[in-house]
Amino acid sequence: MQTKKADLGVLGLGVMGAMLALNFADNGGFDVGLYNRTHEKATRLKAENPDLAERLHPSETLQDFVASLATPRVIVLMLSAGSAVDEQLAQLQPLLEDGDIIIDAGNADFNDTRRRNALYDGTGLHFVGMGVSGGESGARHGPSIMVGGSAEAFKRLKPLLEPIAAKYDGSPCIDWLGTDGAGHFVKTIHNGIEYADMQMIAEIYAILRDGSGLPAGQIGDVFADWNTRGLSSYLVEITATVLKEVDTETGKPLVDLIVDEAGQKGTGRWSVIEAQKLGIGATALEAAVAARCISSARHLRLAAAEVYGDLGIDAAIFGTAPADIAELESALETAKIVAYAQGYTVLAAASEEFGWNLPMGEIARIWRAGCIIRSVLLQDIMQAYEGGASVQNLLLVPAFAERVKLGQVALRKVVAKAAAAGVPVPALSSALAYFDDLRRGRGAANLIQGQRDFFGAHTFRRLDREGVFHHIWPEA
Repeated sequence: MQTKKADLGVLGLGVMGAMLALNFADNGGFDVGLYNRTHEKATRLKAENPDLAERLHPSETLQDFVASLATPRVIVLMLSAGSAVDEQLAQLQPLLEDGDIIIDAGNADFNDTRRRNALYDGTGLHFVGMGVSGGESGARHGPSIMVGGSAEAFKRLKPLLEPIAAKYDGSPCIDWLGTDGAGHFVKTIHNGIEYADMQMIAEIYAILRDGSGLPAGQIGDVFADWNTRGLSSYLVEITATVLKEVDTETGKPLVDLIVDEAGQKGTGRWSVIEAQKLGIGATALEAAVAARCISSARHLRLAAAEVYGDLGIDAAIFGTAPADIAELESALETAKIVAYAQGYTVLAAASEEFGWNLPMGEIARIWRAGCIIRSVLLQDIMQAYEGGASVQNLLLVPAFAERVKLGQVALRKVVAKAAAAGVPVPALSSALAYFDDLRRGRGAANLIQGQRDFFGAHTFRRLDREGVFHHIWPEA
């Protein structure tokens, strides 16, 4: 029987919820109330972790769960995004008291978080949207935590959250990022960058496999080497591990047996939607989301492969000499910088749109450990925003500009070779196109404005005089 009130409760014990509950009990040393609609999950979690059992307190009913928590209560929801959260909140609210805090720690559409936050205004309760990155391992051993909501609520939550967060040089990777949906928005853009990073890595893998003809294990060795330099990151590290893994039953590289369909749970798509709504071109992120959609249409791709065959294209354009491998490394690093720059531009636009005053350098700081896109690049981004520096675009920061100037040559060569070899590189080519668009002082949109004025009298501005103009165009 539970004699001590739990310090907090976790509601929703799927993989992430269960791991987070164990993290609170283990690294935090907290007593954790447990509740799941299927009660067996709560009791099983306690039974399977005897070393932490005295800190885990399952409840059979929602009422018992709420009553088991010390007041003012802290309840962490780990539920699927959407209606499930609203339904659970409706059941919880009558059981709560002034000062209680509900944290939605799942992946949530920040628009829903803003709406829910507004609903709780004036009720005496606090609603917090909290982004948690790091997957199953991060949730268990230390994630990167992005908190949104009231500063008052965060002040109370900080002692509970800091002990379970990832640490970088002893510094907890957690911070309050702004009001209402700020935390979930930052997590959404984190995932958009993650999609782009993963897609670019996959494109380089495809080049090495289909263009250079290297087997998976050797490609894994290439990525392992790259992980010792400027591409050092969690995603490059696990890429090497995945590529070198051998299936015990067949003796073949396991990656060669995996169906080439990439799943997605919505956050990458949300990042692209919000970028578009804010009027920000996040082309590498968009390309990555589109590529996942195309990958999921495997039946269509197989049919197209039958219709078109190889078109007589020679894919053996890419070599395996050290210079060829170095060219791919430079191209990937350059494109990755562009993807981060796009993500940060979306963050800056949202910060202004929603009045969040996002701490841009702090976001890089808390992404340095625990999260999926942790990489050495984040240290440079953090320094770019040091002292509250205003940054229009990371590609304009001297430290990044010099690297991109050098790396763009390799990126151009890789994209050109890939096009000639028939190897699709949508994210790499989108990153290059974005860079070329950004650096071009005189673009081609003047023609588009002329067209718009022709068919819709949308007007245009001129280079040689002030004002807004409409031209009477000759009939087509």
